Amino acid sequence: MFATSRRRLMQGAAALLSLTIAVPAFAQDSDPVRAAFVYVGPVGDFGYSFAHDQGRKYLEEKLGDKVQTTFVENVAEGPDAERVIRQLAQDGNDIIFATSFGFMNPTLKVAKQFPDVKFEHATGYQTAENMAAYNAKFYEGRAVLGTIAAMMSKTGKAGYVASFPIPEVVMGINAFTLAARKVNPEFETQVVWVNSWYDPAKESQAASALFDQGADVITQHTDSPGPLQEAEKRGGIAFGQAWDMQSFAPNAHMTAIVDLWGPYYVQRVQAVMDGTWETGNVWLGMKEGEVVMAPFNPKMPEDVKEAAQKIVDGTVDGSYHVFTGPINDQSGAEKIPAGTVVPDADLLKMDWYVEGVRN
Repeated sequence: MFATSRRRLMQGAAALLSLTIAVPAFAQDSDPVRAAFVYVGPVGDFGYSFAHDQGRKYLEEKLGDKVQTTFVENVAEGPDAERVIRQLAQDGNDIIFATSFGFMNPTLKVAKQFPDVKFEHATGYQTAENMAAYNAKFYEGRAVLGTIAAMMSKTGKAGYVASFPIPEVVMGINAFTLAARKVNPEFETQVVWVNSWYDPAKESQAASALFDQGADVITQHTDSPGPLQEAEKRGGIAFGQAWDMQSFAPNAHMTAIVDLWGPYYVQRVQAVMDGTWETGNVWLGMKEGEVVMAPFNPKMPEDVKEAAQKIVDGTVDGSYHVFTGPINDQSGAEKIPAGTVVPDADLLKMDWYVEGVRN
């Protein structure tokens, strides 16, 4: 069932973006484009790195023998990343996708040394003539999770297992809490930082501590199924990270944010083939099909499903934006005036928390 769910999600994204990534025929004697991927975690994390690797496999499926891919997993952010990325460039890869925030500066440094290689960095903001940036609007899915959490929580308190306090993660915590407080104005989100993207033991321990502190809902911006499995043991509810994780917690898992990178990878490798690749900085979300929600758990009440779907539909058609004022900060002071939508540029450098966040 898990594999079927993955296939259905990938097929849905392909349909959504089919107008923008049509693949023309190529001469049979063309050399394949060599594309390399660098992952911060193991491909078996069933979360963020797993989602990128599903995108790599989707790329192979769509372009066949016109592309040759490779990947390196479990690459630490920092000097290790620079070493791995440089080696991939030296090995003759035409395009390298560095998929974690902490890979940004190492990627930029190597890109300057290999001007004929194309580089793409996920979730960062720096670009160069031969280095593009790409990201997904994960926060849109966090708003769906916050809505579900507030409607299903009995304690009015969620636990949030978080990785690092970078804007992407802060933004997600805030989106989750804002959406939850639309349902329950007294809702609180307690954050525990584990200072890792993937550490199943630490993630599970953090979730356990959050349950002990009164949370009955767990969400996460870390990549293992550990928090979900803890929720399954403790009788709470939880949400998958970056991919459908229901198989790990069939009772606790209500849905998940699913990152569909495949169509973007096809589009960018296609551009290398066509000689039309250009640098850029894109941030795609539900409207473009890059962020979708995993199927809702059948055990979720119908009114909760309807409310969650309403957030999805409003996000896709542009009628809903979770970061619309009035928004108060942690102190209760107004940060964003009524009716004002926080600009993307401000979201991408967000370093403050909304009312209701406890960290």
